[in-house]
Order: sequence, then C-alpha cells, then structure tokens
Amino acid sequence: MAHEDEYHDALLDACQLVWGEGFLAPGGAGSVAKMVSGLDVADRLIVDIGSGLGGPACVLGKDFGARVLGLDLEQGLVGRSRARAHGLGLSDRVRFEVVDGGPLAIPDDSVDVVMSAGAFTQTSDKLGAFRECLRVLRPGGAITLYDWFRRDAELSPDMLYWIELEGITYALESTRSYAEILESAGFEDVHVEDASDWYRRAMVEEYEALRGRHFPGMVEGMGREQAEHFVENWRAMKVVCEKGEMVQAYTRARKPGG
Repeated sequence: MAHEDEYHDALLDACQLVWGEGFLAPGGAGSVAKMVSGLDVADRLIVDIGSGLGGPACVLGKDFGARVLGLDLEQGLVGRSRARAHGLGLSDRVRFEVVDGGPLAIPDDSVDVVMSAGAFTQTSDKLGAFRECLRVLRPGGAITLYDWFRRDAELSPDMLYWIELEGITYALESTRSYAEILESAGFEDVHVEDASDWYRRAMVEEYEALRGRHFPGMVEGMGREQAEHFVENWRAMKVVCEKGEMVQAYTRARKPGG
C-alpha cells in the first residue's frame, strides 16, 4: 500500500512553534543530547529513522560530529531536511533519503547507532522494524529512542478524541510491551526511562503559548479555523498527559556482541 503523507504544512508549522525549528517531537536539541548521552558518536554512523524535518540529524552532525543518514517516508520532509543540512553547511556529513517502509537499503553490521524520535509511535509492525534495526547495527551497537506510549489499558474516550484531532496514524504500545518487542527482536540491555513528568510540565507551557502569544501569528499564517484546531489539539493532549494515559519515554538497547 502506498504511503499517504500526513504531515501537512499547518501541522509542521504548529509543531515547530512549540518544539523548535526542524523538530517534530518535543525537547529539541536537549532531547537529542539525552538520546546519545554516553555514546561515542563522533565520526560514527547514525541512522535516524523517521528523520522528519532534519532537526535532530543536523544537531548530531553539527554539535556531536556524527555522520548521519536520515530516513523518512515523506518526500516533502526529506526535501526540506536536505535544504536544512545544506543551509547549515552539513551536506557532507548529514544526508537524507526517502524510504518505502520495507527493508532498509543498508548493509548488515554497518551502523553504529540507530535513533528515532517518534517514528515508532506510528509504526504498527514494530517487531519487523526492530529486526531491521538489529540487522544493520554492528555488534554492540545501540538503538536509542524517544516515543509516546499508552497505558496498558483500553483507550479512553479522551485518548480517542485526542488521536482523532491529531489526524496521524498512531500504533501506541505500553512501555512494557515495547521493551518486550525489542527483546523479541534480539536486543539486550533494554532500558526504558519514563519521561512523562517532564513532558507533563512542558505540555502546560506549550498549550499556554499556543493559545496565547503564538495564536495571532497562527491565525495570520494558517487561518482561524486551523489555529483553533491546534489549540484544541494541545488542550486534548494536555488532558491525556495529566491523566497519565499518554506516556513519554526514552528507550535504549544494545545489539549483542562487540
């Protein structure tokens, strides 16, 4: 089945207002630094799965000296990412390619780190995807992830309402099942760090900014209807975060060997 783009311009604009230019997940450059903390990434090859607008990959190339291959399903996002890398003088170190969701065109045992900020939140076949990540990683290589999760319970009306507002295909797991899938794929030393308290606080600031100082500019740039949609979207997300129904976590695991 052909991929249908879900990240339209208004959504990209709204995400970047609250998360920073080039970012489609919370935390900005600080989150990227957390994801690679303790890893030797200078001049190492990192594959960024679901590279979005290229913000994380460019941070890795510019601030950490990594070599980065960003992969995404959406041609429009890849084009904007390439432009970002070029504008920052990083085209020799950071590159982006469109993928079709199948096997990665990357040799076995050739990647030092696989990272992803949010892409596996939207991936239904996580076991197959993690097996591909394991295949391309060198023995001892790391996978480091930031994702959104659900509680290990039936989705509530509040969660279903927020997902409907998002307009994005989600395949949410609990943190427990996520770790189990990584282990089933062959990873070891799986560690999950719940970051829900951090994002619960950040979410309040994001919502207040969208309904406050950002709102006039959003109305001017995307129209009142879209602007009001994103304010309601963030209000609904704030509800499920505060109720603990939507969970955020950092996950790291290692390929055996090395």
